[in-house]
Amino acid sequence: MRKVLIAEQEVPNGGAVAVDVQSATGGFSVLVTRIDGVVQAFHNECPHAGRRLDWAPGRFLIEGRSVVCAAHGATFDIGSGACLGGPCRGTGLTPIVVAVEDGKVTIG
Repeated sequence: MRKVLIAEQEVPNGGAVAVDVQSATGGFSVLVTRIDGVVQAFHNECPHAGRRLDWAPGRFLIEGRSVVCAAHGATFDIGSGACLGGPCRGTGLTPIVVAVEDGKVTIG
């Protein structure tokens, strides 16, 4: 069974939002991006220090097509999740498979 994360229109084109997902193990935060109408999702966690990427809940530092980790400045491509610079070079964000169904971003 798929779970609705967010309405697609709530994810700004060229931007990102955070969505908290509850689970039996306590839950996790998902970074949802939309680039040229394509929605993707990643664990909202920097691989360098295990910290959320947002500088305030759901608020991200977006520079062009990159999101910058608020803690240590690691930079990630918001389309692929690849680390572009900073202390995480050679790694990237962990992708989460999502789908868009009837205008809603779903997981599961």
